[in-house]
Amino acid sequence: MNIDLDLTVVGSINADVTALVSRLPGAGETVGGGRLVHSAGGKGANQAAAAARLGARTRMIGAVGSDAAGREMTGALTVAGVDISGVEVVDGETGTALIMVDAQGENLIAVCEGANAHVGIDAIEFEETETVLTQLEISLDLVAELAEKVRGYFVVNAAPALTLPAEVVDRADLIIVNETEYELLPQLRTAKLVAVTYGADGSALLERGERVAFAPAVPTTPVSTVGAGDAFCAALTIALRSGCSHDESLRVANAVGAAAVLDPSAQPEFEALDHYL
Repeated sequence: MNIDLDLTVVGSINADVTALVSRLPGAGETVGGGRLVHSAGGKGANQAAAAARLGARTRMIGAVGSDAAGREMTGALTVAGVDISGVEVVDGETGTALIMVDAQGENLIAVCEGANAHVGIDAIEFEETETVLTQLEISLDLVAELAEKVRGYFVVNAAPALTLPAEVVDRADLIIVNETEYELLPQLRTAKLVAVTYGADGSALLERGERVAFAPAVPTTPVSTVGAGDAFCAALTIALRSGCSHDESLRVANAVGAAAVLDPSAQPEFEALDHYL
């Protein structure tokens, strides 16, 4: 498959601080014996890195702090092949995610937004041929501004689950959520096209609440699920915009998501997208 796609990701850039533990603690409980990992993350950066590695020409619009973590995060994006000319460096700390992952790949995550609070698009131009992908680790006001300003195909990964402005739901060409987020956001029943992931039960596409496509999951034993949803978003967006059918796009996105859970990093290496077809 020939991928000829300009993709802009507007979103969060985080430094991930991950504790790998045998099991997740309960409230007020301490679990010892963990292993600490520092890595690049943030839903926006994860999706941009995945998209670039899958073969799309990708630029990142975001913000990092003036600290060492900010330099490390932009360096990781550059290594992945992402254009970082739209990443602003602001005074203060880079966004940080505190993560715990257990032996089954389940996780708990707390995010400190840091520089992500300063992401803006005032000086950014979007072309009609450009696909724009965003998430909800940036402000809803900025997502609403994107809905007004983006001229091409507009994709929203509605995670974490927050009630979307009506104009965003109406404008989005594609909204991507997991099954929990879909249940928490009943407004998505009226959206043009919604992708819903069901973990080990696969994924589906719905038009105005009616299922129009489904693909089963690829069986895997996960190491970490932290970056799987972001990899799915990037792959589905690229596949749909490259002319794949709904069913084929879901299949390839499931395959990329399955590859992502085999890597403890939120920004794993990927083959080109056609490898997963």
